[in-house]
Amino acid sequence: MLTGFGLLTALVVWLPLVLRKLPLSLPIVCMALGAALFSLPQVTLKPLPYLYPEITERFAEFVVIIALMGAGLKIDRVFRWRDWAVTWRLLGITMPLGIVAITVVTAFGMGLPWAIALLLAASLAPTDPVLASDIQVGPPKTGDEDEVRFGLTSEAGLNDGFAFPFVHLAVALATVAGTHQGWFGEWLTYRVLWEVFAGIGAGWAIGRLFGWLTFHVSAESKLAQTGDGLIALAATCISYGFTEIIHCYGFLAVFVTALTFRNTHRQHDFHHDMHDVTEQIERLAMMVLLLLFGGALVSGLFASVSWIDAGVALVILLVVRPVTGLIGLIGHRADRSEKLTLAFFGIRGVGTIYYLAYGLNHIDGFDGERLWGLVGLVVLFSIVLHGLTVTPIMRSLDRQQGRDPDRDDPMMRAG
Repeated sequence: MLTGFGLLTALVVWLPLVLRKLPLSLPIVCMALGAALFSLPQVTLKPLPYLYPEITERFAEFVVIIALMGAGLKIDRVFRWRDWAVTWRLLGITMPLGIVAITVVTAFGMGLPWAIALLLAASLAPTDPVLASDIQVGPPKTGDEDEVRFGLTSEAGLNDGFAFPFVHLAVALATVAGTHQGWFGEWLTYRVLWEVFAGIGAGWAIGRLFGWLTFHVSAESKLAQTGDGLIALAATCISYGFTEIIHCYGFLAVFVTALTFRNTHRQHDFHHDMHDVTEQIERLAMMVLLLLFGGALVSGLFASVSWIDAGVALVILLVVRPVTGLIGLIGHRADRSEKLTLAFFGIRGVGTIYYLAYGLNHIDGFDGERLWGLVGLVVLFSIVLHGLTVTPIMRSLDRQQGRDPDRDDPMMRAG
């Protein structure tokens, strides 16, 4: 195990350099390694998510919150309503339309109950902050923040929190099915209004507190003096833990904490230290999760998947997201190539795994094996499709807009 962990850590450092110009992504390689590892006859563990529902939920949860902190810290754009217009379009138009479309497709195409179809839709509609690093903005203060990269980063940071009310709606509908129990008032006031606005408020307050402790107390005792980026991990855990204790959306709070933390002293070099720590932890945790996902693929994850389910998975990726993405961007001032890229890269991944695990763990008496098969298929298709296309598409977009895609390549600088 120690040998394997050491090899995995070495790959975390080395593979991004090797894959920088290739039409491959780190998630594809990790998934393939996991499939190869768990195909060995000596390995008898079957890492199927429905066999370990609590572990699946908690591990995916941890990976997502680390990714959300990293995404928030590296956004250079100041938070203004007009400047974030692309984000609001993707959140307020694209994601709700996607949830409706996926609910209808899975209910009619797979014959699922409406509540379960809604749970699937709420799990599959948000883009993923973990597997989308290749299409996100660069580290703090690097200037890698064109409209496409900013839009996909900010969308991934916020839609994980805004999808949660729909997950809770599905759980509520499944729980009260066949009864006359009231649910709408509690869902609207508690699950939507309280948990969203309290999550935003708590995230802002914690971000301000950490910003003051890090940059604005006396020079002898401010945290920036330590140069230790682990403070970002502390802010992540406190933000998520505290907001979950007061029953509001921790995902939303962590991203708001990161944005607020960054805004307290936007130009300080300490943001690089914090971002580097969160990125390293995120990549290591992501690789472990994808190794397990690759193992699930060869351990029977698709045993209950039919050809109809495979067709539904392709429709979700190739029709629902691109079409709803383009609808959401109608009237937005951007090049056609930028709009197509924003609409196409609706990457599905760890967030989807978390939401489905959470939903199924809160619904009694429903066998989720088929749902896990469909979600696994969507994530697999997304990793392969987006992983193979991200490098050539983003490099082409950079050249089209007059940017040198090799300017931040450390191997080019070394040459």
